[in-house]
Amino acid sequence: KKCTSQPSFGSQHCFPPTQEMVKEEHEVAVLGVPHDSPPMTSTVINIRSDTAVPDHVVWSLFNTLFMNCCCLGFVAFAYSVKSRDRKMVGDVTGAQSYASTAKCLNVIALVVSLLLTIGFIILLATGAVVSLQAISQMLQNHGGY
Repeated sequence: KKCTSQPSFGSQHCFPPTQEMVKEEHEVAVLGVPHDSPPMTSTVINIRSDTAVPDHVVWSLFNTLFMNCCCLGFVAFAYSVKSRDRKMVGDVTGAQSYASTAKCLNVIALVVSLLLTIGFIILLATGAVVSLQAISQMLQNHGGY
């Protein structure tokens, strides 16, 4: 039923639903919002989230002190400090960029230092074996006076 109220006496007049009204209600239910309605507007609220940007300062400091091959650990430490500074200012993109560079430098410093250390150990072990063989051969040759 469609009802209208009259403001003066507070009474309501109700009319039975017509065929057109039923059809309109069905169309609204099926189609949803009419096509001639204004476009929906939305409000975007940017909430600043504290994204955790790893700055790799501890790793860089370790590489600076113990695995500073070609000063890569020191350069990585400098980039880590720059990343931390950018993070404190609120520049997340800059912090991520410096942190990525520091991570790459740390990986390179670690790999190169480990390869050099392993190479040195192999060289030392090979030299010791060759030296022992030379000493034993020399003792065998000079032992039969």
